Amino acid sequence: MHETDNNLDPAVLEQAAELIRQADGLVVAAGAGMGVDSGLPDFRGDAGFWRAYPALGRARLAFTSVASPATFRNDPALAWGFYGHRLALYRATVPHAGFALLRGWGAAMTHGCHVFTSNVDGQFQRAGFDPTRVHECHGSIHHLQCLAPCCGEVWPADGFTPDVDAQACRLRGDPPACPHCGGLARPNILMFGDWDWIERRSAQQAARLERWLDKVRRPVVVELGAGTAVPSVRHFSQQVVQGGGRLVRINPREWQVAGARDVGLAAGALAGIQAVAARL
Repeated sequence: MHETDNNLDPAVLEQAAELIRQADGLVVAAGAGMGVDSGLPDFRGDAGFWRAYPALGRARLAFTSVASPATFRNDPALAWGFYGHRLALYRATVPHAGFALLRGWGAAMTHGCHVFTSNVDGQFQRAGFDPTRVHECHGSIHHLQCLAPCCGEVWPADGFTPDVDAQACRLRGDPPACPHCGGLARPNILMFGDWDWIERRSAQQAARLERWLDKVRRPVVVELGAGTAVPSVRHFSQQVVQGGGRLVRINPREWQVAGARDVGLAAGALAGIQAVAARL
């Protein structure tokens, strides 16, 4: 029923457009697939991770191993080589045209738009979304915390410009330090095997999202690039649907939806957004 990016069923696209037309609030629920059309790497499995970071592939270092507080403790130059490279990449990346289309859909609704994302790249803020209406459930690479941690503080990473040897995936200069104790700082991101993530900033974002959802009577979730491997975004989408919302799921592989009134589109994020926008 749902075909490829360039041959989406017009009736299904019209159904998706109608769900957006009738809504009084837009929830954008985004996973890693949202950034692929902006040129960001997809770390789906170690194969994708090693394509993006060949030095780590040669060393046979798994994504789950590198993206952990243990690596910051044992080899901070390697850990900050990986995260420093990502920080610079995200700062330089221009969000694709789909972000602006989503902003336009939300602007036309009574209660506007709110974002829920597992991405740590800050692309929604960079694309002009209201930062007070973005919930980053896994944290943000653009904020830092103490590795120890010595306190519960989180601060912007604006003052840190990483100098990374991309061939070796290692930081050349000094890593950022905690301004409170002078110890090593790390990204304020929920990593693998992470018991020290400071959740305060993300929890404040979650509370703002909940207050907003309480006001919305006819929410529509446009879910983008969120699979089942890390199901945080899917679980959130399902909560909104169970509360009476509707769902438009855009995903090239895992596009199926459970509800007869909801819509699944087999497409990448940008192609799916543009196809629905053409109907609107």
